[in-house]
Amino acid sequence: MYNRRAALAATAAAASFALTLSACGQNSEGGSKEKAGGTKGATIGIAMPTKSSERWISDGDNVVKGLKARGYRTKLVFGEDNPDTQVSQIENLITQGVKGLIVAAIDNKSLNNVLQEAADAGIPVIAYDRLILGTEHVDYYASFDNEKVGRLQAGYIVDKLGLKDGKGPFNIELFAGSNDDNNTKYFFNGAMSVLKPYLDSGKLKVGSGQTQLTKVTTLRWDGATAQRRMDDILTSSYKSGRVDAVLSPYDGISIGVLSALKSDGYGSGNKPLPVLTGQDAELASVKSIIAGEQTQTVYKDTRKLAEVASAMVDDALKDKKPQVNDTKTYDNGSKVVPAYLLQPVSVDKSNYEEVLVKGGYYTDAELNR
Repeated sequence: MYNRRAALAATAAAASFALTLSACGQNSEGGSKEKAGGTKGATIGIAMPTKSSERWISDGDNVVKGLKARGYRTKLVFGEDNPDTQVSQIENLITQGVKGLIVAAIDNKSLNNVLQEAADAGIPVIAYDRLILGTEHVDYYASFDNEKVGRLQAGYIVDKLGLKDGKGPFNIELFAGSNDDNNTKYFFNGAMSVLKPYLDSGKLKVGSGQTQLTKVTTLRWDGATAQRRMDDILTSSYKSGRVDAVLSPYDGISIGVLSALKSDGYGSGNKPLPVLTGQDAELASVKSIIAGEQTQTVYKDTRKLAEVASAMVDDALKDKKPQVNDTKTYDNGSKVVPAYLLQPVSVDKSNYEEVLVKGGYYTDAELNR
């Protein structure tokens, strides 16, 4: 998303080209090299999960931008949702002599050995948006208030269905993220803290009976996997009645769920589309919201997240204490990782212009073409 917006200004065209090279794993040489201490011209390794989601491409680009502004070179790699590939990429970054690592883990438990290598080489590690588990060799964590994401999604469903006003009962189906992503439990637990009273009272009913986190996860956050599960639920549990709401934790999952619903006749005749949540304000989902299909998404300004992560690694390399605002929540099994958490924002058709367009995240042209 950064590259598309940057292309609107001639002065940013060269920067966009440099970021594209970096995204392919090549060196990005720009930025001032007049840095204090041992950071002058240092290279930072950035490991992102996949290019299949526009969100991660944008994150990678924005981290590169933040580091270049601080005088660093960068090596940006994408693991394409393969944990073994990501481990190999990080090993290569260490061998190539990077001085810091910013890692958005694919599998939160697969990096222990390679992060031991990083520690042995004196390389600080910033966990980016996904906490890395089971290792003491994670220095800091940059993310959003993940439980609040779930609370925003569930609260939106409660408001749209009028549950606080005593309306109901309604049918809801629950989806969660990948079981190897630590954020999944935070999103789900946050949502269930809001939904549970209505489930207990019978104002919300799960037709499939699938309410436990272990039953509703979606490996690798994959939209096609979510679509297949929603197809199965509609076939087995909704021969009569209809789905009134779907808790979806991520826009890619929401698009898959939406495809299954539309194939079953929702959105036409007497089967209106259910309330359908999401996360990340991806372009396709924002367009879907504008078109009256997906109902809501949770916006997380990854430009700010990239800035936090860039500042963290910069401070760590200069022997400064990075700014954090949570030192209690994120226990990875080996240590409590100091974290800086940003605040997410609920977005729907009523406020996308104010939040996303006026906020500079998208242009009207991007959203309406």
